Amino acid sequence: MSLNNTRRQWLTTAAGSAGALALPAWAKPAANQARPLRIYAITFRGMTDVEKGFEDYFATRKVPVDITYRDLNREAGRMPGFLDEIRSTRPDLVYAWGTSVTLGVVGPFDAPARGSFIHDIPVVFTLVAAPVLAKIVADTKLPGRNVTGVTHVAPTEAQIRAMAAYRPFQTLGVLYTPTEKNSVVVLEEIRRLGRERGFHTVERTFRLDAGRKPTPDGAAELVHELKEAGAQWLYLPPDSFLGTLAEGVIIPAAMEAGLPTFASTEQLMQAGALSGLVSRYYNVGQFTAYKAEQILVGKQSAGSVPVETLKRFSYQIRMPAARRLKLPPPLPMMAYAELIGSDTIVSQ
Repeated sequence: MSLNNTRRQWLTTAAGSAGALALPAWAKPAANQARPLRIYAITFRGMTDVEKGFEDYFATRKVPVDITYRDLNREAGRMPGFLDEIRSTRPDLVYAWGTSVTLGVVGPFDAPARGSFIHDIPVVFTLVAAPVLAKIVADTKLPGRNVTGVTHVAPTEAQIRAMAAYRPFQTLGVLYTPTEKNSVVVLEEIRRLGRERGFHTVERTFRLDAGRKPTPDGAAELVHELKEAGAQWLYLPPDSFLGTLAEGVIIPAAMEAGLPTFASTEQLMQAGALSGLVSRYYNVGQFTAYKAEQILVGKQSAGSVPVETLKRFSYQIRMPAARRLKLPPPLPMMAYAELIGSDTIVSQ
């Protein structure tokens, strides 16, 4: 595989400051708001930089908000109680973190029964990798239903091209959680691209216990199995359970096996992956708040606000990992990649 797109077509370096996203094209001056707007926020695995960016955006814009946080803590059984609380408290907007949470709140767009989901309060989601494939919305440009939001993952094709630009491959390894919708839909897209572009995918799933909860048992062995099956890259999808094991188990096992890792999210890059095409969580949170502001202050219907991703991604390379794997990035890549850990270039 080769990278045909130019650098500007699939990559720019994301700015990390709060002001980086406060662009004129984004938002007009906030309207005066007499009372705090009430937002009910459901997270999946506790607070992240997404929520920090979300809160800071409203503070910078001087839009008063009262945010009630509830954490699913990866326990789907908590969702009915949250939905009951939403119905009883009637917030102005619901914030949903991730695909599993969002589907738990609004359900798929083709669900036969809508009574068990929230459909009469606007919902803004964040950290959803593939909202159309997950059936959250049928059309990103015009969601139609009472939900909109922000995706955080660079287009899958751009990620594949980024990997191939660093190290061409014929076999891509993927480790994922079969019960996480984010991972499943991204994997389906990778399989499709493999058929179109002529690469093979080898896959392993984390084991599930009797309650169908993922378990870390044998995770390192799964990485070695992928290497033995011919994987030339280990792709790390936007998978929350994988994220809990990435730094301590998955990436060390891949390094031991001599298998380079490619991160789909900032969290996985921070866990030690060799490279990744990522958007910064803080900026994702700001953009999500902008979507919420369009609804709460701008009085737009959620169904008319397009679902979007950030326009800027950072191609990051961890140089200590590159040295250990004896995989220095191609010299042209040094002109635009963000190098982490060292300014020293390993000779080709």
